[in-house]
Amino acid sequence: MSTDEIELPADPNDPEDFDVTAEAMERGQRARFVRMTRTALALSRLEFATRFCVPVGTLRDWEQARVTAPDYAVAYLRVIAADPDLVAKAVV
Repeated sequence: MSTDEIELPADPNDPEDFDVTAEAMERGQRARFVRMTRTALALSRLEFATRFCVPVGTLRDWEQARVTAPDYAVAYLRVIAADPDLVAKAVV
């Protein structure tokens, strides 16, 4: 059992619901940001990974919240979102 602070308590009326820790909430928010950045560009995971030099398995893990995207990756994704063509040219 985790000792992390509970960010979102389970719904007592839903037997399948569970408590969500602050760490899990952050991981979920980052996963959503990664996925939204990619889908806003209308790219598949493979296309995005290839275009921006991110291992496709890493991208998948970030999007599925298996692994928390590190701060440097979030910063890189913000730059991609701001000017994807410039970033794509820079990583060639």
